[in-house]
Amino acid sequence: MTLAPTITVVIPCRNDADFLDKCLQALAAQSHPATRVIVVDNGSTDDSAAVARRYGATVVGESIVGIWPAAARGYDEAMADADIIARIDADSRPHPDWIARLVRAFVADPGLGVLTGGAEFYGGSPLANYLGEHWYIGGGHYWIKKWLGIPLVFGSNFAMRTRVWQRVREDVDRTNAGIHDDLDLTIRLRPADGIRYDPQLRMPVSARPVQTVTGLSRRVWRVATTFASSWPEGSRWRRRAELRTTTDAAAPAAVDTSWSPTDDDWAPGFGR
Repeated sequence: MTLAPTITVVIPCRNDADFLDKCLQALAAQSHPATRVIVVDNGSTDDSAAVARRYGATVVGESIVGIWPAAARGYDEAMADADIIARIDADSRPHPDWIARLVRAFVADPGLGVLTGGAEFYGGSPLANYLGEHWYIGGGHYWIKKWLGIPLVFGSNFAMRTRVWQRVREDVDRTNAGIHDDLDLTIRLRPADGIRYDPQLRMPVSARPVQTVTGLSRRVWRVATTFASSWPEGSRWRRRAELRTTTDAAAPAAVDTSWSPTDDDWAPGFGR
């Protein structure tokens, strides 16, 4: 990779023109601008596409309604000219140094394939914001790391080298609108892909998903459907076998290869 990698930001969007406007304002104010911004219009009936074009974003359409179909369409579009594919959502409001942090991390570490961070919820009650940040997102980071042995890729705040998407794009369940796209992507990743979680890489996101019990329950249930959709790819026994195979190939036979992830990034309270 060159010292100035090209970075394309992908934003799936469906009927979120007002949020998208604020999101693109934040991207326009970045200290290190994106090389390109792609907004995937997922069958919107509002002004989302017009808002995107007003900010100079590339607009592509995806007729299959759902986050995974829209996100995958954007990643495919970005592959043509991006070294790094970054992803946020229409209700994300990236801090001014967000892209700069991504670029510095990937330039500094050639082995880094995927970088993800946490969330800062806005727009909800103090309790909803706290629970969303520390238990919904924080809990996801904690338990997925325990189960899969790699950090959870948070869909509203991550970036990956194009080569990573090229490897997994045919493996993910990209047309399934009923699962968590970021969890499905995480399940298809392996330690060799170089996944890192940076707790300092924060992303303000809307508290809409955690403001109602129904909305939160639906999202938690999708964790189960995502694992079911990918089974046995995301099973613990399979990850355990892969870990043993990888370790056996890289280390002497005397090394203990039992399943014991010890890199616990989070305290029992999950969030920080």
